[in-house]
Amino acid sequence: MSVHNPDIKRVTTHTIQELKNKGEKISALTAYDYSMARAVDAAGVEVILVGDSASNVMAGHETTLPITLDQMIYHASSVVRAVKRALVVVDLPFGSYQGNSAEALRSAIRIMKESGAHAIKLEGGQEIRESIVRILSAGVPVMGHLGLTPQSIYKFGTYAVRAREEAEAAKLMTDAQMLEEIGCFGVVLEKIPAALTKQVSQALQIPTIGIGAGPDADGQILVVHDMLGINNEFKPRFLRQYADLHSVMKQAITNYVDDVKSRDFPNEKEAY
Repeated sequence: MSVHNPDIKRVTTHTIQELKNKGEKISALTAYDYSMARAVDAAGVEVILVGDSASNVMAGHETTLPITLDQMIYHASSVVRAVKRALVVVDLPFGSYQGNSAEALRSAIRIMKESGAHAIKLEGGQEIRESIVRILSAGVPVMGHLGLTPQSIYKFGTYAVRAREEAEAAKLMTDAQMLEEIGCFGVVLEKIPAALTKQVSQALQIPTIGIGAGPDADGQILVVHDMLGINNEFKPRFLRQYADLHSVMKQAITNYVDDVKSRDFPNEKEAY
């Protein structure tokens, strides 16, 4: 049985802040389509991220870089139509905000107007400060993302844990505090040492959402296809797999094929 608070009829950025203030952990998952989003929302997750990880999960790309703004709006629109309770946050895709704050604002406004989403998320710290400020000035809620930032994978060259070294850890803390100061309502911390996550979470008033960042973030997020075992090839250390749906679906489809071949399906009761 879900232990989410049934009194919360609609999760907002204010709700997320209240959960941190009360010391209650925040649950978050990704979703990219209507059917999956309905299930995730009904289970009581507070935040649904329409992640640019759709590039990997839905389209089979090696990285998140190929997905376009139009494609993100399509996925976000599908999710928003399904959701009745959760806060829907949408990633701005690579190339839609870096280096040009005017373009960043246009991208954010398109997502909000065309999908009906509730907030957007951007990767990076000081280097994208101007873009975040401009988006916030238009009244669009922004969530930050620090640590491992997949849109910069070719810069890093690896998906290894970030901010192990003192200088990078210090920059991450500075960036996190900057994101709070300019008005972000939360920040994702991806694949950083657990001790650093604890320090950042204690230093910030706004919530932190961790992925591969230890237990002391204010909330946790996973890619829904990973935690359900639909994607059975991705098994990093931080992933807890709650089901093996790949095997379940494969067996069900095998049974269907067998029944068709044997003329067992459809039977008389399944015909008009």
